[in-house]
Amino acid sequence: MKHTLKITFLLFLLFLMTHVLGLVILNQYNFVNESGKDLPYGLQPPEIEQDTSFIPIFFIILFGTVLMLILARFKTMFLWKFWFFISLMITLTISFGAFFAQGIALGLALILALFRIFKYNTYIHNFSELFVYGGLAAIFVPVFNLWSISILLILISIYDFISVFKTKHMVKLAKFQSKGRIFAGLYVPYEKKAAILGGGDIGFTLLFSGVILKNYGALPALLVSFIVGISLLGLLYYGRKNKFYPAMPPLTFGCFIGLLAVNLLF
Repeated sequence: MKHTLKITFLLFLLFLMTHVLGLVILNQYNFVNESGKDLPYGLQPPEIEQDTSFIPIFFIILFGTVLMLILARFKTMFLWKFWFFISLMITLTISFGAFFAQGIALGLALILALFRIFKYNTYIHNFSELFVYGGLAAIFVPVFNLWSISILLILISIYDFISVFKTKHMVKLAKFQSKGRIFAGLYVPYEKKAAILGGGDIGFTLLFSGVILKNYGALPALLVSFIVGISLLGLLYYGRKNKFYPAMPPLTFGCFIGLLAVNLLF
C-alpha cells in the first residue's frame, strides 16, 4: 500500500468531494442548466469545435509543461508563483461565482490565492483545491463532447505514462513545485511524509464527469465520479511506497468503465 489505510481513504474522500463540488458548480452555469448563470466578469469558454477540441487543448498542455520545465531548470520560482496566482484567481472566482455575486467571489478568490502564495497552510491548500477544479471545468467542459474528451484522456494517459516512467520529467516538475509548496493537487501530510494527488488527475477526470453531466444528467455523472474514485482507491492500495505512478491510465480506465455503466443503467 502506497500510504496508510487512513490516508488512502482520506485521499479517496477528498477526490470525491472535489468531483461532487465540481459537478455542483458546473450545474449552476447555463451551459448545463438553461436557467443557470453566466461565468463571472464576462469570461467565456474557448471558441473551438467540440469534435476536435482535444487537439488544441493537448498542445496547450504540452506547451505549459515545456514552460514549467524551463522555469524549473532556471529555478525561477517567482514566475511560477505569479502564473500559479493568476490561475488560482481565475478558477476560484468562477467556482465561487456559482454561489455568490461576482464581487464576493473575486474577494474570496483573492484571499485564498494570497494565502496559498504567501502564507502556506495545509487546510487552506486543500480547501481551495476542492473548488479550483470546478472553475477549471466550467471553462473547458463546454468545448468537449464524449468523443473529444475520451480522446484527450487517452492522449493524457499515454503522456503521463511516458513522463513518469520514461523521460521522468513529471517527477522533476513535482519535486520543483513541492519544494516551494506551490502546486496544484491534494496534499495530506502524515508521519513526516505526505500523500499527494496531482491536480491533473483530478481536473481531467472531472472534465469527463462534467461532459457526462452535460449529456446524461447529475446522477450518471456522480456514478462516473464514484467509479473513477474506486479506480484511484485501487491504485493507492496496490501502489508501493516511495514510488511515483502515472495515475491517469487507471483513472481513464475508470472513466470508461463509468461510461459503460451509465449506458447500461440509464
